Parts: sequence; structure tokens; C-alpha cells
Amino acid sequence: MTLLKKSRGLLLPLLLILAWEYASRQDAAGAYAFVPLSAIGTALVEMLGNGELLVNLLASLARTSSGLALGIAFGVVLGVLMALSSVANRLIGPLFHSIRQVPMLGWIPLIAMWFGNGEFSKVLIVSLAAFYPMVLNTYQGFRHVERRYREVGQVLVLSPVQQFVHVLLPAALPSIATGVLHALAFAWVTAIGSELFLSSGAGLGNLMMNAEAGSRMEVIVLSVLCIGLLGYLMNLLFTRLSRHLLRWRNTR
Repeated sequence: MTLLKKSRGLLLPLLLILAWEYASRQDAAGAYAFVPLSAIGTALVEMLGNGELLVNLLASLARTSSGLALGIAFGVVLGVLMALSSVANRLIGPLFHSIRQVPMLGWIPLIAMWFGNGEFSKVLIVSLAAFYPMVLNTYQGFRHVERRYREVGQVLVLSPVQQFVHVLLPAALPSIATGVLHALAFAWVTAIGSELFLSSGAGLGNLMMNAEAGSRMEVIVLSVLCIGLLGYLMNLLFTRLSRHLLRWRNTR
């Protein structure tokens, strides 16, 4: 029964795969729009054999991970600064909230003009995409620490550093963890978007562009599947990590 419950989540994907294969067998137009699973499998074997898929996959993964790490680090720092300093919040807050209204893909032409279409520009775009949700969630996490926690710190006569480490940071961690999950999703979207717009170097986005030019629908589908699988695995990994780090919440 337990195995049956766990396998329920596979029902919808299996139905979608069957519907896809059915649509691919209807006519020539269907076979092009919904490329047969056999063609996707052949492309997978081919691209694994020549290393093309692995090279592009690792390039996108490295780009996303680098930008995500930078965005998280700078986002947490700015979020903490804005939450704990009213002066910083008044000075930085209006500018930050104005800039974050601009869609991330709208920054790509400007960043390309400033820094070219190389690796730095792509990582910068991903970093900005991860930066915004991290600032917002970190700010909210520190600003909404319960008063009773702050009072405990005052009763114990903790120094500002001790109060930050032992009171404020643990209380804000759930919100920060939520910010990381949001940042991860935005990082993947912009990593692939930057590769599509700045089509230079390796990457799944660039692989999809080349496949579109060559009318290789099976490569496009395979790239999309890789993006979804990598994003899911990274999300699953961090979700489990955050549960482990925040396991103390269930013992209160």
C-alpha cells in the first residue's frame, strides 16, 4: 500500500507520455510537433555518445549555480542590512523596489551592451534574478521576528552579535529558506533565457537555439526535459537540506 501511494505521482506523467506518443502517430504535422519517443531516445543516445549533451548540461548547471550562489550571498547581506538599519532601509529601499519591477529579461539587452554576451553577463543576469527574492525574504524574515524572542535576548543580556546569531538568525531562517527556493526557480529561468538571448558558448539554451535552426525537435524536447529534471533535483535537494537544518522547529 505504501508503494502504491508513492507511485501515484507517476500516474499523470505516464498519461502525458502516452498522450504525447499518441499525438505523434496521427499525421506528419503531429509527428513534427510531438516528436516520437523513439526519436527522443535516439537523440539521447547520440548526444550522450558524442558528449554534446553533457557539455551543455554542465555549462548551464555551473552558470546557474554560480549566479545562484552570488545572488543568495548578496541578497542575504542587503536584506539583513535593510531589516536591521532604518537608515539603510530609507536610503536603499526605494531604489531597490523600483529596480526590481523591471522584468529580468528586460535587463539582458542593457547588460549585453555594457559587458558583452560572454559568461560574465550571463552569470550577472542569473545573480540578479536570485538576488531580488533573497533580499525580500531575508528582509521579511528579520523584520517579523516575534517580540518574545527579542525579549529573551534582552533578558539574557546578549550582545548585538550574540542576539543576531542566537535569536534573530534562527528565527529568520525559515523565510530565508523560502527565498532560496524562489531564487532557484528564477535562476533557472534566467539562465536559460540568457543563453537564448546571448547565444555564445555552451549551454542548454544555446543547444535549443541550434536545434531550432536545424529543425531538430527531438533535441529541443530533450533539452527541455533536462532543464526540468535538473531544476526538480536541485529543488528536491535544497528542500531536504532545509528540512534538516530547520528540524528544530518540530521540537518546540
